[in-house]
Amino acid sequence: MTNNFLNEAPEQGCEMYELAVELFPLCRSITGDGVRASMSILKRELPDLVIHEMPSGTNCFDWTIPDEWNVHDAYISRLDGTRVVDFRDLNLHVVGYSEAFDGIVSRAELEGHLHSRKDMPDAVPYVTSYYRRSWGFCVSHNQRSLLTDDAYRVKIDATLVPGSLTYADLVIRGASEDEILISTYTCHPSMANNETSGMVVATRLAKFVQSMQNRHYTYRFVFIPETVGAIAYLSQHMATLKSRVAAGFVITCVGDDRAFSFLPSRKGATLADRIAKHVLERVLSVPYEAYSFLDRGSDERQYRAPGVGLPVVSIMRSKYGTYPEYHTSRDDLSLISPEGLYGGYMANQLCLEALEANETVTATVTCEPFLSPRGLRPPLVDGVNLQSWSKLLSDVLAYADGEMDLLAMADLFDIPIFELTQVVRTLKEHGLLTSDRRA
Repeated sequence: MTNNFLNEAPEQGCEMYELAVELFPLCRSITGDGVRASMSILKRELPDLVIHEMPSGTNCFDWTIPDEWNVHDAYISRLDGTRVVDFRDLNLHVVGYSEAFDGIVSRAELEGHLHSRKDMPDAVPYVTSYYRRSWGFCVSHNQRSLLTDDAYRVKIDATLVPGSLTYADLVIRGASEDEILISTYTCHPSMANNETSGMVVATRLAKFVQSMQNRHYTYRFVFIPETVGAIAYLSQHMATLKSRVAAGFVITCVGDDRAFSFLPSRKGATLADRIAKHVLERVLSVPYEAYSFLDRGSDERQYRAPGVGLPVVSIMRSKYGTYPEYHTSRDDLSLISPEGLYGGYMANQLCLEALEANETVTATVTCEPFLSPRGLRPPLVDGVNLQSWSKLLSDVLAYADGEMDLLAMADLFDIPIFELTQVVRTLKEHGLLTSDRRA
């Protein structure tokens, strides 16, 4: 397949970008009303999405669901009331999980609660303090250099009290109980490639799966806050996931148009690994940056942890932590595009299609079958025997030993798996193959 279409922005890309524009301004964290507002938008897009609340204090393996955090307003102002740093302008200005504060502080005291980056003087960094009681503000280094008054009024109107952690899931049934897990996270405030893109691409993937005819797999879509949300979800669904998940994908950083990236599973040899590499190399034929599980940093840490071991990988555009705008205010809506979102979406959609196409096949005849009486030997055209179709038929039959799946054959033949679909269908119609949907 040519990758020219990845430079286009068809309707799906534009719709995903519009959804990103709607989700981007919301102030999300690992808990709180911003997550609920985001889930409400996603439920509008996916009416069957089920939203859950897990109370603060709930034990999940080695973790505990934290208190719920909501921030209503926050600012640093001069003593005359002029705001110089304002949460209303940018929700990244407040350190995530800052506790309430209201008072006048000296410039020296304020300095201990400020975060900025000298290497990116115009960017506001993203900083959190989930599990340590504190308060703080994130500012650009240029803003920080202008804070020269002797004292400032600081106010953070926030609550940090027992509440709940919000997450959502959607299970789309297929013919089999074997599952494909699609997980994305919902806990970052206004950053576009890192997180907003994951929510919109996962939503579009769910719509695609719902439109599939005769799907084999059951699909489980999970929208959770990163880390603690994945751990919480595993604490409730571990047995089901371990017994049913055949392949899984963490959807994150799928919105820019600079690159493709691949993060494998811990051992790198699962069905998900094989499918992802096949799609990137033989279906899309795009260059991509291949990482190691040592480069992990998202929820694959939980899904592939010892004792869990789910076959989960990630196909991304620019991977988290590798692009200069990461975890700053410069990861905004100008960094992603309809074209970038569409490319990230298509890479993952093609993985799902390849999973559906994959199966293990067994020849039903002994020795090579006689193809001519079945009309499967190509005729001569202008004196040339059209051998490619016949050769592919013979190659599939030669490797149809009940052990090798179509994905392995496609890799061996150096073709996209989808080129085998009609071949296999034809051989089945002539009673020359039987199939087994082993993962």
